[in-house]
Amino acid sequence: VQLQASGGGKVQPGGSLTLSCAASGHNLDYFHVGWFRQAPGKAREGVVGIKGTDGSTLYANSVKDRFTISKDSNKNTVYLQMSSLKPEDTGVYTCAIGHPSLLLQPYEYDFWGQGTQVTVSS
Repeated sequence: VQLQASGGGKVQPGGSLTLSCAASGHNLDYFHVGWFRQAPGKAREGVVGIKGTDGSTLYANSVKDRFTISKDSNKNTVYLQMSSLKPEDTGVYTCAIGHPSLLLQPYEYDFWGQGTQVTVSS
């Protein structure tokens, strides 16, 4: 399995970015997909997850109503649309797939992509 995360960059507070997580080797429809982020000196944090079984989602309270996860099964890609970005959203964003019982906990995910840096700063 290869997971390719992309789309990071630097944006001003209030701005938007869309991250992509493209998978090869496994069909994402059979996996749960999670987005995680890690800021310098902080623990990895679960941002949002989407279940492969029914498409249900779970968002961290800190991003609810600002971030949206979606999936394009034809492209085997999961997207993370981020809007109203805040400086505290800064970090390395990574996608992962697996069958976790808790979507926002990283320890049950099996495969991880490399991260993409998101910096929110004026």
